[in-house]
Amino acid sequence: MSTLWTSAEIAKATGGKCPGSWTASGVSIDSRSVSKGDLFVALKGPNFDGHAYVTAALKAGAAAALVHGEVQDSADYHDRIVVVKDTFAALQDLAKFARSRTKARIIAVTGSVGKTGTKEALKLGLAALGKTHATEGNLNNHWGVPLSLSRMPADTAYGVFELGMNHAGEIAPLSKMVRPHAAIITNVEAAHLEFFNSVAEIADEKGAIMAGLEPGGAIILPRDNAQHARLLKAAKTYNVTNIISFGTSGDSAARLVSWSLTPDGTQVAAEFDGERILYDMIVSGRHWALNSVAALASVKAVGGDFHRAAGALSLLAAPPGRGARQLVPADGGTILVIDESYNASPAAVRVLAETMAQMHQPVSGPVKSGGRLIMALGDMLELGAGGPALHAGLAPSLKAAHIDLVFTAGTLTENLHNALPSEMRGGHAKDSKSLAPLVAGAVRAGDVIAVKGSHSSHMEIVVAALLARAAHSAGTPARGH
Repeated sequence: MSTLWTSAEIAKATGGKCPGSWTASGVSIDSRSVSKGDLFVALKGPNFDGHAYVTAALKAGAAAALVHGEVQDSADYHDRIVVVKDTFAALQDLAKFARSRTKARIIAVTGSVGKTGTKEALKLGLAALGKTHATEGNLNNHWGVPLSLSRMPADTAYGVFELGMNHAGEIAPLSKMVRPHAAIITNVEAAHLEFFNSVAEIADEKGAIMAGLEPGGAIILPRDNAQHARLLKAAKTYNVTNIISFGTSGDSAARLVSWSLTPDGTQVAAEFDGERILYDMIVSGRHWALNSVAALASVKAVGGDFHRAAGALSLLAAPPGRGARQLVPADGGTILVIDESYNASPAAVRVLAETMAQMHQPVSGPVKSGGRLIMALGDMLELGAGGPALHAGLAPSLKAAHIDLVFTAGTLTENLHNALPSEMRGGHAKDSKSLAPLVAGAVRAGDVIAVKGSHSSHMEIVVAALLARAAHSAGTPARGH
């Protein structure tokens, strides 16, 4: 295990006191997943206190623990305990120290939809250019960002950090901690409207990612988005002059020229300042194509070889719950299951439907002629008072995409169920657990079925039912595609 922190560096960064001398190879805030060599940070929240798990973490192999309170049964570990005034503030200090000691080129990503996918594209593309550190999973909030920063090795060449929010005032402090050389706003859509008065207010919060840009840093903005003009205005407010637009519009500096589905994913043609390149990805859809263009624009902005980065995207795979495809056996044929169960917004559902519509093309690979397009949708949350109307308003887009059947689960999606033509109503249930057997019993060989909903809708239950049904009917495990 390589050394990430020495005890002396941790004491210096946090102002903490520790009598021992040791090294840490990682940082953890969860005693359940602590790894050997980690520094365990005992955070305290409204419903938990990490100090209760310090001894367990140390017994599990943690190198040391960062604490600000009493720790029971810790006498045997006194030389491995760093005492600070406040562990959350100390984690932030550790993050800032990690940022200050590296010469890495840093890229930050935010947006209503596509943050994690874009981050994953950057992680893969930049790894072809040098040692790259990136946010794990979706550690993008006030705890996750400093944790991700504190895990960045000093000799990192490129850093990629995802910044999320659901309330006003959250993005700017995170950006100021990350201090990116380039920042991407993937899009601005009706997500988290429960906590904002309008999409324009969401744009203002997303625009706050520019608050932490390094001098001369670049902002990559979505040219096709309805909030583009407002984001440009924000750039002036933050005195950002290096503005790069991406999109399909002719005046985009980074332009998606075309995209098409292939048997293995998506082929993309793009132009960067008039220079055209062609590359392939094993993920499917226009949204992946657009996000990849934004990612490559930011690589170019920080001085990286975007041609090499584009070549590396041929290995880009969708994260679990965010577009991963499973080709599974059923009834003597196959079903293509698209797992987008991790999260959802009205805009993301429309994009998913658009991608599915392309799957009736001859290049769609595993999809047989005559196969149906099916969606299973769970409630999309944090949309505020407009939630019912936003759900019902999806009906025209799903019809235009020639979706054959739509299954729905939850109180909000019932509005969509009622708005759909009768022939498109696959079935409705109170929750994903009740919906799962309805969906699993309805699919047949040749179908493409996409499953999507907010994380708390637990639509992964429907995905599991589909895979279990298909694997059982064939007697073989499902395989990734």
